Amino acid sequence: MKKESLTAVKEAYKIEAECISEMLNYLDEEQFSNAVELLKNANRIGTCGCGHSGIICQHLAHLLCCIEQPARFISPAEAVHGATGFLQEGDVMVFASRGGKTKELLPILDICKTKKVKVITVTENLESPLALGADVVIKQYVNRETDKYNSQGTTSTTALCMIFHALQTALIEETGFKNEQFALIHPGGAVGERLNKK
Repeated sequence: MKKESLTAVKEAYKIEAECISEMLNYLDEEQFSNAVELLKNANRIGTCGCGHSGIICQHLAHLLCCIEQPARFISPAEAVHGATGFLQEGDVMVFASRGGKTKELLPILDICKTKKVKVITVTENLESPLALGADVVIKQYVNRETDKYNSQGTTSTTALCMIFHALQTALIEETGFKNEQFALIHPGGAVGERLNKK
């Protein structure tokens, strides 16, 4: 590996560490609390995003299922071809879009509002269409991406993941979720073996 490559590797670690450290300064406790309340009381939860944001939204849906908050990722492509039929009044949709203007998500936002589905948007842009159309907005902070061109979805993906981890952490507290519940639904793998050890 070239010397310049190793330098870039070390810088990547520093950039992402700084981002997570600085994120707390942008935490709006009221908005975050409102998001937790919506998710806690939702009958079901949809998550939706494009590209890297969409991948992390899939992760959020799985995290929520792991604490028995029924959720599924709704592909933006499938959403406008009937998949939003999953969502009913009393449900919550979580959108993730760094810029808050992702064109594929805007028709889905309209569907959610018409169906009286509550909307949580995670975005950097609090004045964006996805933010203005949401019931709750969580601010995403990103210092810069790790690549030299500042264009790859790296640090922004880590920041979004951190927000979703914090939401799940809060929901465990708010719902009183017990590890015994997790043991029942996660019998597989090394985690399941540890959880179910007699």
